[in-house]
Amino acid sequence: MEKPFAITLDVGSSLANKTGSWRTERAEYVHRIPPCADACPAGENVQQWLYRAEDGGYEAAWRTIMEENPLPAVMGRVCYHPCETACNRTHLDAAVGINSVERFLGDAAIELGWTVPEPAHHSGKRVLVVGAGPSGLSAAYHLRRAGHEVTIRDAGPVAGGMMRFGIPQYRLPRDVLDADVRRIVDMGVELELNHHVGNVLEEKSSGGFDAVFLAVGAGIGRRAYIPAGDSARILDAVSVLHSMETGERPLLGRRVAVYGGGNTAMDVARTAKRLGATDAVVVYRRTRDRMPAHDVEVEEALEEGVLMKWLSTVKHADPGTLLLERMELDSTGFPQPTGEFEELEADSLILALGQEADLALLDGVPGIAVEDGVVRVDATMMTGHPGIFAGGDMVPAERTVTVGVGHGKKAARHIDAWLRGATYERPPRHQLVTFDMLNPWYYADAPASVRPQLDVARRRSTFDEVVGGLDSRTALFEARRCLSCGNCFACDNCYGVCPDNAVRKVQPGEPYGYAIDLDFCKGCGMCAAECPAGAIEMLPETV
Repeated sequence: MEKPFAITLDVGSSLANKTGSWRTERAEYVHRIPPCADACPAGENVQQWLYRAEDGGYEAAWRTIMEENPLPAVMGRVCYHPCETACNRTHLDAAVGINSVERFLGDAAIELGWTVPEPAHHSGKRVLVVGAGPSGLSAAYHLRRAGHEVTIRDAGPVAGGMMRFGIPQYRLPRDVLDADVRRIVDMGVELELNHHVGNVLEEKSSGGFDAVFLAVGAGIGRRAYIPAGDSARILDAVSVLHSMETGERPLLGRRVAVYGGGNTAMDVARTAKRLGATDAVVVYRRTRDRMPAHDVEVEEALEEGVLMKWLSTVKHADPGTLLLERMELDSTGFPQPTGEFEELEADSLILALGQEADLALLDGVPGIAVEDGVVRVDATMMTGHPGIFAGGDMVPAERTVTVGVGHGKKAARHIDAWLRGATYERPPRHQLVTFDMLNPWYYADAPASVRPQLDVARRRSTFDEVVGGLDSRTALFEARRCLSCGNCFACDNCYGVCPDNAVRKVQPGEPYGYAIDLDFCKGCGMCAAECPAGAIEMLPETV
């Protein structure tokens, strides 16, 4: 760390050289929110942890992630990284590999045994979390850090929720998931498995809990009425993926059809290939551009030999055969039947038409509103019943692990405030920094690092992890590709370009590391114009 240096001014000889009185605008250092952080559903301070990783401070970077997200090794594998879609670097070459670096840091924490200590203070309050999926684990982690006693109760035999029972092992190895979960439990969170919560009010009362966070995942496959012969084999995707964890691998046959177009449809089709299916065909009633599955999931499925049957719907299922009807999209993009039919050979049909949460535990609870299969919550994540909060798949939102983690953190902050008789006030948001606010010509071309992938032949026949991770060299390189959008990273550019020597270095660790000497700043704006990160703003001078 650079040591502060003293500046000695000869006041008598410099008074005549002061130019501050010429000024109509003044330069000010500002904090702006980078688009990566703005787009992160988990609310990670992405730029801050990348900055700490840039000099190899990997543990400090990991601990910055852990301020917001307790599952970095998991997230580095299953998050669809909207941060990278928003990254300003896409206007230069390619997005910073934020997800890649996060995975590297999460894996390093597991390998090196980095832990989070138990809280030093205890509130005396007890919170029940129902569900050990991403939202429940996140809420438990943040509530425990706030000093509360936390108990997670889950109906399953192992923690992880839909991360374990809905995401195949080739995307999320179970030892990685177990390690991230174990770290949360080791903080003093009590985990009770094989515990089905039948009535939330009874559990709250009998356990002496002061508040409850409900994080019941969407673990029930949505059914659809499809006329079928007596021996037609029809399964649902959730059950198929769940059975992969229980050791009872399903008998799907050699020809498998999957009905649906989401990420779960891709997962179950790719799983069918690994179980020995010669043909795995996804039947979807719209076109690819309207598919809810993420592009990376579709691309990897196609690479592994999964076939796609666009603009088709299943009209009838018979043993060994499906009757499909061709569809066409109307002017609104809605599929309409054409009356044209074809047959598709299939030993089994797997329905991947969406998922629902089991909300039976809320039966009879006053004040709770359920609409379209989800629970209504207010801005604090509280349901209509005081002290009962909810998040994750059971509330209206996009159903991803990252969104669930964000819900858990948000709910924990509001639960903590509610238990203290206070209200959580979110800090004011800074201005979003856009690419036009930067000076990108200061940054050299730096093509993005590419994560290694398992060869296709092995991907089709094993459940080994498909996408590999970065090593320390490539992780460091990728972190250094960050443009530090909207925030000072102490490049010394303003210090070097100021024609009046009005930029002073101050004690490292203080805001920005620089200060403007207004006696000498004449408001020329050169520092703001030349700041690579857009972290200096020119404001009208006030008397």
